[in-house]
Amino acid sequence: MSNKFFINCDEATTICDKNQYKEASFWEKLKLTFHLFLCKKCGMYSKQNAVVTKVCDKHLHKCETNHQFSEQEKVVLQENISKEVDQ
Repeated sequence: MSNKFFINCDEATTICDKNQYKEASFWEKLKLTFHLFLCKKCGMYSKQNAVVTKVCDKHLHKCETNHQFSEQEKVVLQENISKEVDQ
């Protein structure tokens, strides 16, 4: 197997971020999948990244552009993130 197939954790997190925004190529996704199979820390990063993106998208789409979160909304948002990450 070629060394081009193996990536380090820095490359994996970069590809993971690109993948969240549908910017990763097929080859990058393939290398990332293989890396995530071997590296549990990067797997956790990928999971947390997906959760944060999902929670933020959910809350940002229902807010106006100039809206600032109240303290209560911040607490609820933090609880949702913590709950999803701990699963």
